[in-house]
Amino acid sequence: MIELIPAIDIIDGKCVRLSQGDYNTKKVYGECPADMAKRFEDVGIKRLHVVDLDGAKASHIVNYKALESIASKTNLIIDFGGGLKTDDDLRIAFESGASMVTGGSIAVKNPNVFEGWLKKYGGDKIILGADVKERKIAVSGWIENTDVDLFEFLKDYISKGVRKVICTDIAKDGMLKGPSIELYKDILKEHPTLHLIASGGVSSMEDIKALDEAGVPAVIFGKAIYEGRIKVEELKINN
Repeated sequence: MIELIPAIDIIDGKCVRLSQGDYNTKKVYGECPADMAKRFEDVGIKRLHVVDLDGAKASHIVNYKALESIASKTNLIIDFGGGLKTDDDLRIAFESGASMVTGGSIAVKNPNVFEGWLKKYGGDKIILGADVKERKIAVSGWIENTDVDLFEFLKDYISKGVRKVICTDIAKDGMLKGPSIELYKDILKEHPTLHLIASGGVSSMEDIKALDEAGVPAVIFGKAIYEGRIKVEELKINN
């Protein structure tokens, strides 16, 4: 069964969601991320994806207090990302309760630092974030497009020890129109042992089932929960 990973995106310490990474589309869904995380844990969820959107914009960790609160009030395994750029950012994230961290822009813009994290912490704790627009990597909170080919990017980092990848199709994210299943199939065809985590576009349990049938190991979803397309109780049935 595909691993279910709800997402909590944080701005000003609150649960929010964006559409296609646009901060102008911000919608607040809850004042307390820890309360939301506890709801997920109560139905049997084990993993949580937390994104510091303030950190992504500021290029350094910002909402570590919210991370600390989630970690202290639940036993969830948390992966944390958003603006992590330095060894100190990583230290704060891990000390605040993250079990894993995700690096995306840093892996493109400062590969020496990201590779240093891989060597120090290993492929089980360092997740590669691959945010994609038309199969090219996008960085800096999706504001900046690059000419970096997704498949070359993955091949390079997998050869350097990456084991887990969160791949988000920006065109799908927050749009509730279904995930990029063909893209994920193509990735797994080239890297069948990769722990690929699909992200973006999930609108229903049917979408999650389709990803499962495609052989995708794990899925991140957020807006579908907050908009009521997926009920928290359904996660208990399917978890």
